[in-house]
Amino acid sequence: MNISGFMQTTLLDYPGKLACTVFTPGCNFRCPFCQNGSLVLQTEVSSYSEEEIFRFLKKRRNILEGICITGGEPTLQPDLADFIRNVKDLGYAVKLDTNGFRPEVLSDLLREQLLDYVAMDIKASIPRYGVACGIPDMDTSGIERSIDLLKSSGVSFEFRTTLVKGIHTLEDMDALASRIAPADRYFLQSYEESERILAKMQEINCRLSAFSREELQEFLLCARKYIPGAVLRGVDND
Repeated sequence: MNISGFMQTTLLDYPGKLACTVFTPGCNFRCPFCQNGSLVLQTEVSSYSEEEIFRFLKKRRNILEGICITGGEPTLQPDLADFIRNVKDLGYAVKLDTNGFRPEVLSDLLREQLLDYVAMDIKASIPRYGVACGIPDMDTSGIERSIDLLKSSGVSFEFRTTLVKGIHTLEDMDALASRIAPADRYFLQSYEESERILAKMQEINCRLSAFSREELQEFLLCARKYIPGAVLRGVDND
């Protein structure tokens, strides 16, 4: 499996577990607000072999509890299942981050019981998905199948949405939250400006900015109409 980044220890990426994180290159979306533009465009210069990762995992079996596989979009990796099988053989719990565009891959991994936790990015309401993903007229049927797969899987999962002024509206949130409900975990995240943003790396002229704390609270209240446990992640919402 192609691995372009590796974080040896994290308390944030896998809820409730001390874990490590591997990053895979490439993505089939072009979300202008993406924070991992170098992975999406495959301009990352670092690379790690599977042998390096497994040597590390074997040494840390009594310390680490899980591994998070993120990207980019990991389901584009043809040998993803093989990699996860080897991780599971070492006794680790596996969390997968995905955009949900390849439900056939997600279904196979779930059926084989290779996943312990799934985090799926929900980019926008279905009618506005192409706008958020940078793919006009995209086919969203795979997204909808992945949403329904997770809700019926019995595996721990979360949905999450990065809110961006210029893309999202309260009306959009209402349609989005009603579609993914019910869900135990739904996280709203705020857009953060950086030089790693895909739009900047591609020199795309688009007006993106973060919502204020008060505006984010309005989005949260809207989401909680359908998902009472929705929370703001990484935002002081006391």
